[in-house]
Amino acid sequence: MNQPPQEFVTVAEERLLSCATDCFEKSGMPTEHAAIVARLLVNSDLRGVRSHGTRQVNGYCSQLDSGVLNPHPQIHTMRETAAVVAVDGDGGLGYVPMVQATEMAIARAQETGLGMATVRGIGHYGAAGHHCRMCMEAGCIGFSVQGSVGHGNATGSETKPQLAYFGNPPICFALPGRNSPGVVLDAATRILADDQTGPEFDALIPMIPAAFFKSVGYTAVAALMGGGLAGVMECSQETRTRWPRARGGGTILAIRVDAAVDEEAFRTEVDRMVQDVADTFEPFPGQDRALLPGAIEAERFAQYREQGIPYGAGEQQQLREVCTRLCVPLPWDD
Repeated sequence: MNQPPQEFVTVAEERLLSCATDCFEKSGMPTEHAAIVARLLVNSDLRGVRSHGTRQVNGYCSQLDSGVLNPHPQIHTMRETAAVVAVDGDGGLGYVPMVQATEMAIARAQETGLGMATVRGIGHYGAAGHHCRMCMEAGCIGFSVQGSVGHGNATGSETKPQLAYFGNPPICFALPGRNSPGVVLDAATRILADDQTGPEFDALIPMIPAAFFKSVGYTAVAALMGGGLAGVMECSQETRTRWPRARGGGTILAIRVDAAVDEEAFRTEVDRMVQDVADTFEPFPGQDRALLPGAIEAERFAQYREQGIPYGAGEQQQLREVCTRLCVPLPWDD
C-alpha cells in the first residue's frame, strides 16, 4: 500500500492542503480544526504513507456528514496531575484532541521530565507518528498508541477468528537524532497487514509461531494502553449512542531526553546507530540500503515537498468522490 504508485498525477502540497481543509470545513469542522487535520493528512502523503494520507478525507467527511462523529467537539480536560492529563474528545475525530493532548504532555515533560496525556471518546487519530514527531521536535522521545471500546471481543463472528490475526492498533516510538532523521517506528502491532489473510498466510503460523505470539502480545498491550488507560470504557452510553464512531482512545507519552542523559550525547548515539547499521549490515532482499525506520519517510518528505506529491489512482478516486459531493475543486488538473 505505501510503496510509491506506479501511475500518478503530481499534486502540489499547498493545493492538496487547501482542498482537504475546504472539504472538512464543508463537513462542519471549525476552520482551525480543519486546518490541523488537513495538515497532518498531507504530512502523511509527503512521507509516502499513502494509507494514512488525504485518501482518508472522503471517509472522514462521510462520518461527519452522517452524524456518527461530532464535527464541532467541545474538547475538555477531565483530570490532571503534574505529569498526567486526561482529555475527553467529545465524539470527534481523533486528530485535534490528540494534538492538544500531545502539547499538554510535552509541557509537562518540560516541567517534570516526563509527561503523559490520554484522550477518550474519539474516532480515528491517524498515524501515531504525527504525535510522536511533535515530541521529537520538542527534544523529547515520543510514544503513542490507540485503542478502542471492546477491543479483543470477537463476539458476533460466525466462527472464532484466528488469534494470530488479533487486532492491529497503531503504535509509534520516536527518538530524535542530531544529523540524522532519528528513529521513528510508526507502525501497527500485527506482523501482517490487514489484508494479508488466507491459506498462504495461515501456513506461516506454525512456521514462525514466535513472531505471531509477539504480534498478539504487542496488540494486547497497545490496545489496553491506548484504550483502557485512556478510559474508553468510561464513556457514557449517551456519548456512544450519539457519536457511534467515537469508540477510540489514545495515549501519548513524552520523555524529555535531557532529564535522563546529556541530550547531545543521546542524539549523537542515535546518529551513530543509524550510520553503523547503514555501514555494517546487509539490506533487506531487494533493497539497496540498510535503513532504520523513519529514514525513507524523511527522504520522501523532502523530495515530495520540493517536487510535488505522486498521487495514485486510489487516492484520486477517493478525493474525487468527496470533492464532487461537497463541490470542492480538485487539487490537480483533471
